Amino acid sequence: MASTSNGGMRRRRAALVVNTRSRTGEQTFREARERLASLGVPLDTAYAVHDPARIPETVHGVLNEGCDLIVVGGGDGTVSSVVDLLAHHHAVLGLLPLGTANDFARTLQIPADPVAACDTLAKGRLVDVDLGLVGDNYFVNVASIGLAVDVTGALSPRLKKRAGSLAYPVAALKAFLRHQPFTARLTFPDGDHEPMELDNLLQVAVGNGRFYGGGNVVAPDAGIDDQTLDVYAIQRGRHRDLLGVARHFKSGHFVRKENVTHITTSRVELEADPAQSLNIDGEVVARTPQQVSVAHNALRVLVPQESAAARLDVERPRDRPPG
Repeated sequence: MASTSNGGMRRRRAALVVNTRSRTGEQTFREARERLASLGVPLDTAYAVHDPARIPETVHGVLNEGCDLIVVGGGDGTVSSVVDLLAHHHAVLGLLPLGTANDFARTLQIPADPVAACDTLAKGRLVDVDLGLVGDNYFVNVASIGLAVDVTGALSPRLKKRAGSLAYPVAALKAFLRHQPFTARLTFPDGDHEPMELDNLLQVAVGNGRFYGGGNVVAPDAGIDDQTLDVYAIQRGRHRDLLGVARHFKSGHFVRKENVTHITTSRVELEADPAQSLNIDGEVVARTPQQVSVAHNALRVLVPQESAAARLDVERPRDRPPG
């Protein structure tokens, strides 16, 4: 069952697609099928996908079959790989967080425990949330250049499996030691800010949701339903300044430090010298220059009743039909 906008319940055609390469994927796939059936969420079909690259085509297939509740089991990378298919679509995303970071689930207050996550699918409520957009690539958490790209390179599957949540700080340290500073130019097509030239940079990030990087907060007031992106740039500066920034990643208050520039906007043009690879939700998919924008209310998701992260807006003029 899934919530409707008037608070009632209606039955949906559900499909379960689980990335069994995620840390607990195999076990959760079996448990979720049984749990969802016991909660009255009958599955039209279920797929245990061993090759993550096949998850988008699997989701595309179940959408073509008419399923309108797509339960995805995996981490942030798995979610990000399917949001291009679900953006501005009438189908609803249900999430079983199985990754190392689970920042998208954390933003929406979806529990990491598989049993509780299944309960959300049966008893939760429907919301729509913003997505970020780089070119034709939608993202849920953050797009960034600089250190984050180096962290992705250092964050091997072996490290994630062995270190769990500690994998991110370990990878960040490795990446910092080999990082080369760069210069960036930020321009704002909507005219809400003056152009910015920033040099000696460690990282520039554009956040859509609230969390990224294994529980770091994008900014104190960042949200996924606010029609804006949080843009921050960190200058390399002195080591003691960087330590001050690092101490406040978990709260988001690092954006108030002297060597950090932070603004909110709905659209930004990002250039860099030298040109930089762009990391989107943990995957390197593009290079600068790029425009990053917000796609408001682009994705429908089931969240716990008590989640305060987003609400459902009735107007959805750009909904796409199945397929």
